[in-house]
Amino acid sequence: MDGGFRFFPEQASTTAASIDDIVFYLLAVTTVMTGLVFFLVLVFCAKYRRRPGRETGVQVKPNPWLEATWIGVPIVLVLIMFFWGASAYFPIYRAPSNSLDVYVVARQWMWKLQHAEGAPEINELHVPLGRPIRLTMTSQDVIHSFYVPAFRVKQDVLPGRYTTIWFEPKKLGEFHLFCAEYCGSKHSGMVGKIVVLPPAEYERWLSGGISQGSLASGGHRLFLSLGCANCHTEAADARCPNLVRLYGSAVRLQGGGEVTADESYIRESILDPTAKVVSGYQPIMPSFRGRVSEEELIQLVAYVKSLGPTRETGRDK
Repeated sequence: MDGGFRFFPEQASTTAASIDDIVFYLLAVTTVMTGLVFFLVLVFCAKYRRRPGRETGVQVKPNPWLEATWIGVPIVLVLIMFFWGASAYFPIYRAPSNSLDVYVVARQWMWKLQHAEGAPEINELHVPLGRPIRLTMTSQDVIHSFYVPAFRVKQDVLPGRYTTIWFEPKKLGEFHLFCAEYCGSKHSGMVGKIVVLPPAEYERWLSGGISQGSLASGGHRLFLSLGCANCHTEAADARCPNLVRLYGSAVRLQGGGEVTADESYIRESILDPTAKVVSGYQPIMPSFRGRVSEEELIQLVAYVKSLGPTRETGRDK
């Protein structure tokens, strides 16, 4: 990273410039409008102050054009904020289909990051330059917030559910990672870094860090050891739904309605299988709450994802 004092962090991701442009526009509008209000207050205080011979105010006849102007101009400025912000918001929360998956588990007071290929990291994340990185995150205790100022990335990390966000680094180097949500007495020490490497160097680093296989392979072993394969089969008379090509598909539920089989749905189905029962099946699956850790849940989710070719890239609700 470049040294020296900065009013703003460097723009190290593909979306950082667009976020900064919106921030600069908001700063310009609020500065001009605040200055105008204070200026008019001073002018009116001096011009219409109480003085001898002018004890009673004069009724002023409204000017329609003036009223239309001070109503219309703020509306236009606010609409620009809305549509400009929306145009930046939707791309940021819809990861490209070629994104690399990284799973994040936050806890007091550390970040555990797991690559889909299997390499785990603590308070560090190595990523390749010029490749979108999709983060699927959860917390083991309280609310945290994954914040990388140089990438203009900030997303709450919540216990009991998944949240996702993505970024694409455009500069090599190391960039600060913070927790931006007060999470306890050692909140200020919950820091880390993102290390952006050239693609070839990243591949060498990744291959040197794999020791126990990919997340999907670990999830497959866990799937078998928990006895899930006894019910989730491709047989026509299977007692539980077939998981092949499940991820990203629309699932019909008992009582009507559909839900997309994303990470959050798979996680919920493991911990609370009666919450959304698939149409045509009985709620016979036991809950695995307390029997599997967050890391093991991530492995099971990765395994189910590996069985299907489709991918849901929208933001988790």
